[in-house]
Amino acid sequence: MQSSRRQFLVASAAGVSAALVPLNPRAAEPGAAASSGFAKPATLKLGLVTYNLAKDWNVPTVIKNCTDAKFDGVELRTSHGHKVEVDLSADQRREVRKRFADSPVQLMGLGSAFDYHTPDLARLRKDIEATKDYLQLSHDVGGTGVKVRPNGLPKEVSVEKTLDQIGRSLRELGQYASGLGQQIRLEVHGEGTSFLPNIHTIMSVANHPQVGVCWNSNQSDLAGEGFDHNFDLVKNRIFSVHMRDLYLEEYPFRRLLTRLNEVGFRGYTMAEISESKDPVRVMRYFRSLWLAYQNLL
Repeated sequence: MQSSRRQFLVASAAGVSAALVPLNPRAAEPGAAASSGFAKPATLKLGLVTYNLAKDWNVPTVIKNCTDAKFDGVELRTSHGHKVEVDLSADQRREVRKRFADSPVQLMGLGSAFDYHTPDLARLRKDIEATKDYLQLSHDVGGTGVKVRPNGLPKEVSVEKTLDQIGRSLRELGQYASGLGQQIRLEVHGEGTSFLPNIHTIMSVANHPQVGVCWNSNQSDLAGEGFDHNFDLVKNRIFSVHMRDLYLEEYPFRRLLTRLNEVGFRGYTMAEISESKDPVRVMRYFRSLWLAYQNLL
């Protein structure tokens, strides 16, 4: 009886000791229990503008790096290394479309440098027609729109005339985009034209459901009556957002993300940041700040 009792106690002690040892040695380390991470789901989407960080990447590299960094989508800037341009053949366009369709990364659109402020009417018409070509390209490769921009206020004509011309050009492009299921996204850009009251005027002239604003996170967003006033001028017309480095203390990025969530924005907030020798690591840091500023991490 004594021998059986001794064997029982030894076996019991061994069983308890075994139960206290985690099957996965890392399970006892801080944070290891939450292997899926602590981040809460976001309602905004995170994307990348290929200007400048990804300017030399081809399409497979864009997809791989965005996937590795958990970015939802990408805006491909024209004239960059991925070479998604209007000279692509029909087969090449289908191949780009398939690559994105087979990946977790959405091609949310193309980023162009077309603008419509010039007093040269021949150049204006050329830019409008070229934009239509890129709208067709975006449709063919699976994008949802094209980013365009104003780039200043010519001194030889009145501000009012320039803003009206840009707005009317965008209305024509919106009508064309509508037939392709595309959007025209006007970047808040250019000296004078980046002033939000002027963007508001342009949007009022364009007055088309397929024409909206690409918020660009400029310092001029704080001018005049301040950030919230300027945001409210276009809050119902924001189609996409570009963001600089989130560590910049001179810009209220947390406030921007808060306001976007408040107004029910569900589109893409896009990182438009400088080149790096370790781009995926930088993208991961960007995403962490983006989540933290929304109290999601």
